[in-house]
Amino acid sequence: MILDQIDYEKLLIPLNKFYDLHIGGPRRPVFFDIAATRPELLELDRNYHVIREELLGILPEKRAIPRYHELDAMQYPISARVAPDKDWKVYPLNLMGVKPPAYCARCPRTVALLDRIPGLFEAFFSILEGGKSIPAHEGPYRGYLRYHLGLVVPETDPPSIRLKDQVYTWQEGQSVLFDDSWDHEVTNRSDSDRVILIVDIRRPMPQPFDAVNRLAQAIMKPVYGRPILQKLAAMTPPAPPEAALQPQAIDGRRAGADNTTVPLSNDHVDARELA
Repeated sequence: MILDQIDYEKLLIPLNKFYDLHIGGPRRPVFFDIAATRPELLELDRNYHVIREELLGILPEKRAIPRYHELDAMQYPISARVAPDKDWKVYPLNLMGVKPPAYCARCPRTVALLDRIPGLFEAFFSILEGGKSIPAHEGPYRGYLRYHLGLVVPETDPPSIRLKDQVYTWQEGQSVLFDDSWDHEVTNRSDSDRVILIVDIRRPMPQPFDAVNRLAQAIMKPVYGRPILQKLAAMTPPAPPEAALQPQAIDGRRAGADNTTVPLSNDHVDARELA
């Protein structure tokens, strides 16, 4: 597959240098205020219990969830080399605008919430096995900012992430927004899984930087998103539950005749279209 044969991170270097003209290069911020940067993300915070409930419904099938480097070979150094007997798994929900149907079907309320967020790059559940740390690395692209929402965090020795020279420790129901292109690493001494929702959003920038970023995002959909969808099509997704779950509430309301539920979009991509 072409995605595994190209070093796409090197191709992004000229774009990063261009964005540095606006974002400040080595002076760019590490953390961002969510309400001031992309307030729509706070809707995920408000629906933490809805998202967590859907997550807990798929975790019993964790063995069927792919490891990060199985989807993106460029992630092998950070996903497989450290503690290779332990797993860093990702449950994809949106890949540059491509939505894996079998995976999204298990989390319809979460997908509906994600559909409300402008400038969405990608979104996935990140499942880090107890004792699995992630070595220091830098995100490849400065055109996005990364949001984390803690969903399952061990109470004893909760994992933490160092971003540049600052440390953040995850908490359930708490979120953070940061520049993933800074050097960062995860320290994990816990003995149980840490699960977060990761959402990448297009970095807010003025023209012409925003126009270039939008074009790059459009190119990433067929170059990055669709090849990963093809890989997922060759895997066996987590099996659906035997009995369909009742629709869950959003913002504390139960779905029903008197409540308006969030409609699902129709832009899921069938893997058969790519064959």
